[in-house]
Amino acid sequence: MNPALLALPVALPLLAAGLLVLAPDRRPLHRLTGLTASAAVLVLGALLLAATAGGAVLTHDLGGWRPGIAIVLAADAFAAVMVTVTALLAVVCLAFAAGTGDDRHRLFVPLALVLTAGVYGAYLTADLFTLFVFVEVMLVPSYVLVGLGGGARRLAAVRLYVTVNLLASTVFLAGIGLVYGAAGAVNLGELAGAAADPAVAVAGGVVLLAMAVKAAVVPVHGWLPRAYSAAPPAVTALFSGLLTKVGVYAVFRIWSVLYGGGAEYLWLVMAAALLTMVVGVLGAVGEQAIRPILTFHMVSQIGYALLGLALATVAGLAAAIFFLVQYVLVKAALLMCAGAVETTYGTDQLDRLGRIVARSPLLAVAFAASALSLVGIPPLSGFVAKLSLVTAAAGAGRYVAAGVAVAVSLLTLMSMLKIWNGAFWRDEPEGGAGTGATAVRGRVRFALTAPALVLAALAVGLGVAAEPLLAFAQVAAEGLVDPSAYVEAVRAP
Repeated sequence: MNPALLALPVALPLLAAGLLVLAPDRRPLHRLTGLTASAAVLVLGALLLAATAGGAVLTHDLGGWRPGIAIVLAADAFAAVMVTVTALLAVVCLAFAAGTGDDRHRLFVPLALVLTAGVYGAYLTADLFTLFVFVEVMLVPSYVLVGLGGGARRLAAVRLYVTVNLLASTVFLAGIGLVYGAAGAVNLGELAGAAADPAVAVAGGVVLLAMAVKAAVVPVHGWLPRAYSAAPPAVTALFSGLLTKVGVYAVFRIWSVLYGGGAEYLWLVMAAALLTMVVGVLGAVGEQAIRPILTFHMVSQIGYALLGLALATVAGLAAAIFFLVQYVLVKAALLMCAGAVETTYGTDQLDRLGRIVARSPLLAVAFAASALSLVGIPPLSGFVAKLSLVTAAAGAGRYVAAGVAVAVSLLTLMSMLKIWNGAFWRDEPEGGAGTGATAVRGRVRFALTAPALVLAALAVGLGVAAEPLLAFAQVAAEGLVDPSAYVEAVRAP
């Protein structure tokens, strides 16, 4: 693969978004262009997967600037798999937005494309300052997307979301300045192992703190359930697989390169991982509506990914990467099911719903498969991911961590059963579940069900045929444990 193509995942969505701004009132054109651009990036992602499967690192120096100030794009196995799963999710979420009508706003598709361009850039950059730029490219359209449709609840969510992310971005930029002041570089190749200097380690800690906020790691997580549960359904599904995952990716990459995977601070990562798992799942247990339950579980599942990092072994990191990929798909499927219910019946409150399984069996199948995967029931992808994490923890002698992971999965099962019994299985309450008797008797349209079904089918497929992704995750994990190939590639592209 020509390394110059590394710029296309960023350039294509930005170009498509710019063209759509010139045709603001042509919704079919917007839908077609958004899907085409995202599908093109998905193809590029597949090419990146093929090119990096053997451990190769592709790099491209934008503009031909001299080393030290050049903007370097790089793709190893970890970056390639994250770009690919993001593009896949973008395609499905745009299709879901067409079903819900969330894309009726003339700026929805252009904003979504700009957001995905920022995400791709964040995965592909090899420079801390450029990472900051791409994160902001990602966040600016997200500020608008959260509040589309208006309403007091969404406006309150926008205020919280913008305030927290602006503060985190300020901390992030300050951390980058501190890193540059202490190490004299922001290129990840030049920063390899620089945290051996205590000053650089502290400066890098500021950067990691900002990324922890953006990843919704406990105790800096409270903004996510409140903001995401109030956003339009298609926006919540899109955000679930993109925004916090950039934070997690950045933590993995910075820890691998800047800190050299050093063990001296891993107890902090382990504490954050376990606390995030437990607090997130307990928050979900106390909620009484579908989307708030699921958004609290977003927090909890971030803890599982961090557990793999805290183990600092190839097995642990490979399990975490496999977990991230399948989790992006499963969580988006669940949120699409919630969005389909809310769009059709006007509510996602469990005490106002019931017997959806009888009216919309395909939606029930999509929810059940995705929920069981989230819990970790065999033979679904979540089972493979969690079994790999628990096995890696036990293999590293972290038996308490393994036990916590299993216990949190049991609490996750309770939450999923709560949604299933309340919304899908039990008789609907007297007076109806939604906005009126006609809405309650209606079926969920197939256009709303199909995207969740696609992702649920992938969850089943990744569980039954997990070996290819596990093997690829192994290659990506080896590149994180020993980042020398990545460092050499980005230091002198």
